[in-house]
Amino acid sequence: MNEVTEITGLRMGETIRARRKKLKLTLQEVADDAGVSIGYVSLIERDKSIPTLTTLASIAKALGVGIEFFISRPTPNECVSHAKDRQQFLMGTTQVRYERLGASFAGHELTSFIMVLEPGYTSEIVTHSGEEVVFILTGALELTIDGNKMVLAEGDSAHYDAARPHGWSNMSDKTVRLLWTGTIDLFEDRPEPE
Repeated sequence: MNEVTEITGLRMGETIRARRKKLKLTLQEVADDAGVSIGYVSLIERDKSIPTLTTLASIAKALGVGIEFFISRPTPNECVSHAKDRQQFLMGTTQVRYERLGASFAGHELTSFIMVLEPGYTSEIVTHSGEEVVFILTGALELTIDGNKMVLAEGDSAHYDAARPHGWSNMSDKTVRLLWTGTIDLFEDRPEPE
C-alpha cells in the first residue's frame, strides 16, 4: 500500500505566514512576486484556500525557498518509479491527491504527477512559464484555457502554453484520475533557508 502524506492547509498557511514575517515582507510584496492577488495570499495564509502546486511553487519562490519547505518532498532516487513504492501526498483537503512520477537529476526539465481529483474540486485560474500536458486516465475533466471551457474524457489530452490562463474542475460525481506533465520544476533544489 502506498504511503499517503497529508499536508494540512493549517500547517501550510501558518508556515507561509511565518516565513513571510521572518523575511519582513508584506502580503503585497509576496503577492506581486508570486503573480497572484494579495487577497489570495491572505486566504492561503488564513487557511481559507488551498493553492495548486504551481501557485505554491510561485509563493515559495517569492519567499526564497523551494516548495519542499511547505510540503514533504517526494524523493525518488532512481529513474524508474514503481507504483507500489511511490509516495502520495495531499494538500490541505482530500479533494486532490498527487503521486510524483518523475525523478530529479541535473538538467531535467519535466515534472510529472498522477493526480486524483475528487468530485467538486475546482482549481484557481493560473498562469506561469512553461508548458503542460494533461492526459485523462479515468473520468471527465472540465479544462478552462483563456476562459474557454472544454470537457476532456478518458483518453483525451491537452497540451498548452502555461502562460495562458488555465484551470480545471471535476464537476462530475466520479473521481478523475489524470497524468499531468509540465516543464515547471516544482521541486527545484534551493539552499536551506536562513
